[in-house]
This record gives sequence, C-alpha cells and structure tokens, in this order.
Amino acid sequence: MRIYGVVGWKNAGKTGLMERLVTEITSRGFSVSTVKHAHHTFDVDHEGKDSHRHRVAGASEVLLASRNRFALMHELRETEEPSLTELLTKLSPVDLVLIEGYKRDAHSKIEAHRAETGNELIAPDDPTIRAVASDVRLTIDRPVFDLNNTAQIADFILSEVGL
Repeated sequence: MRIYGVVGWKNAGKTGLMERLVTEITSRGFSVSTVKHAHHTFDVDHEGKDSHRHRVAGASEVLLASRNRFALMHELRETEEPSLTELLTKLSPVDLVLIEGYKRDAHSKIEAHRAETGNELIAPDDPTIRAVASDVRLTIDRPVFDLNNTAQIADFILSEVGL
C-alpha cells in the first residue's frame, strides 16, 4: 500500500489540504483512504447510545453498522497506542493512504505551513519531509508549493509514490 503524509503545526492548514487532496486524487480515478492522528481523547460515539453503553459495559470492540457505513471502535483499555504500521494493516487495500499527523514516523511527507501561525518550519530538521506547501514564498532545499495549488501538490505526491 502506498502512503504519504501531511504534517505541520497546529492551524497550518493540514486538514484543509488533506480534504482537497482526497477530492483531487479521487477525481483522477484513484482510491484513497486517510489516517488522522489525534493527540487527545476523542469519541465517535455518544453517551446514552447503545454502542456507547456496550463499550462502557466493557466490550473490547464494538462494530456499529448501517446500510451506509460501519465503524469499528476498539478500546485501548490497558494497552499502548498502536503504531502507524499496525493501524495501516486495519485498512482495506486502496491506491493511496494519506496520513495526517504522525510527523515522527519515517514515511515521506509534505509539510503544510501558514505564515500567520508564526511557527518555524519542521522541514529543515526532518529529511522525511520531501516538500512544503506554504502560503508564502520560502527558500529551502526542497520543493515549495503554493498551499492552495492542490493539483500541483497532488501531481507531486502521485509522482513520489509512483501513481
């Protein structure tokens, strides 16, 4: 499975870039899945719903299904957070998996950067970042794309992964 990451500091434009890339790349006929790392507790379930009640009762996994989608919730009660490699094995085969976050993992990435955040670039100290998508001109030792030029960024990523 081909994977490519989108990283950056908070409010750098990662999620918007991911959304646009999924739309652009799928419009070209490729199948895409995404993985998003959350640095905090999150819940896709709601208190009082049957599936939430199953989890609270102690179920290790709850699979919630309808005719439109299914969600498998796996409780990490006494275990460590699974690695990205382990999580990728849970996905069905697709042409490309876009990964938001996991900036310390070894896969190739593009950094999203917005000047207004005032954050330094991650790229200069991270060789896994192969390019930067920014809202300002930058001078660094790798390609820099306009953060809003989704087609050009998609071309770069697809070339990088051989699609």
